[in-house]
Amino acid sequence: MAAQKAEEISHLPMDQLQGLEYCIDSNPSWGETIALGFQHYILALGTAVMIPTFLVPLMGGTDDDKIRVVQTLLFVEGINTLLQTLFGTRLPTVIGGSYAFMVPIISIIHDTSLMSIEDNHVRFMNTMRAVQGALIVASSIQIILGYSQMWAICSRFFSPLGMVPVIALVGFGLFDRGFPVVGRCVEIGIPMLILFIAFSQYLKNFKLKQLPILERFALLISITVIWAYAHLLTASGAYKHRPELTQLNCRTDKANLISSAPWIKIPYPLQWGAPTFDAGHAFGMIAAVLVSLIESTGAYKAASRLASATPPPAHVLTRGIGWQGIGILLNGLFGTLTGSTVSAENVGLLGSTRVGSRRVIQISAGFMIFFSMLGKFGALFASIPFTIFAAVYCVLFGLVASVGLSFLQFTNMNSMRNLFIVGVALFLGLSVPEYLREYTAKALHGPAHTGGGWLS
Repeated sequence: MAAQKAEEISHLPMDQLQGLEYCIDSNPSWGETIALGFQHYILALGTAVMIPTFLVPLMGGTDDDKIRVVQTLLFVEGINTLLQTLFGTRLPTVIGGSYAFMVPIISIIHDTSLMSIEDNHVRFMNTMRAVQGALIVASSIQIILGYSQMWAICSRFFSPLGMVPVIALVGFGLFDRGFPVVGRCVEIGIPMLILFIAFSQYLKNFKLKQLPILERFALLISITVIWAYAHLLTASGAYKHRPELTQLNCRTDKANLISSAPWIKIPYPLQWGAPTFDAGHAFGMIAAVLVSLIESTGAYKAASRLASATPPPAHVLTRGIGWQGIGILLNGLFGTLTGSTVSAENVGLLGSTRVGSRRVIQISAGFMIFFSMLGKFGALFASIPFTIFAAVYCVLFGLVASVGLSFLQFTNMNSMRNLFIVGVALFLGLSVPEYLREYTAKALHGPAHTGGGWLS
């Protein structure tokens, strides 16, 4: 009898992924744990630097303001991650900044009452306080939904079929942070993408003292190599006569973070002054909080699968959402210029390293808090070009999306109704945001353009 081909072998559905080295409660050695925690910290820097770099100049802020916001965001990320891993869902999830909050924050920045301020520093401070007030008000939504157990009631209806588009779109929905950013500096982005895939997938059996060092630390090693290569290109004058946008994406010295960072600075609540409150700003921020709510629920499910943990029951999910609401409240009190959500890229890294240990994430939170207070050292790592992070996102966001698709094994895909639900949900989940993005880019406002600013 001829041997059965690999593609003809059917696999039974399995609640937990196979091949993980360490699950949620098992821990590597202390040295390996610290190195893996530092790796998660480096990955979290991408979003922590990218959001303030985009928003602070729009508000009239300087490089000094930008590094201060980056340090504050990292500090609060570390606190929120510790709270979530100790008291929330207790899953190995990094709680980072969310791109979902950028739309309402940009709307606040363009408020006519703020744009009319001529002094850039005053405009920056007033805008920051307006964003803080909106975040503080909006955080109450997640706190109420979480601690009132209302989200537990809703989450009981999250079937495996419903989780497929929710989790998959957490990864697929961030596609514009991947290769479009890599393409801004292909001489750095493409080698980073190739090197990371080669180390994590094709050279993963290379071991040093029984440790699969290339697979386990593929991110750290590849970032170190490509960062050195990018610095060599910068020092050799390769970008001296290139356009400003190319220099911004390729050079290692254009972020102006190291020179602007203080040696020691401890963020504290209300450091920008007393928050201001506006109903229109708060309504826009509430919409972002609801997006973060759905996004985080999907990410918690993905993290539990990649950490080989039991699927989080309803009461655990709602507790996590409650603590995440407190995290957004801290974002508002400290002034981080964005809200909180589960970091999808760090969830993907759990699968890439095959280490789902909770302790690793708690160590990474310690690095966030430590380096956010030691400004110069944190700014050194934060000066890694965005293109390098974008190359990693191409792999890790795709991995999160595939975890969502893996829930299809628990559904009957011979049912036309199930095929309809998955197909339409995935297609519209990608198509509708693209329509909104194109409409807003052309008209400079959303499709809902009424006389009431808060309603729009």
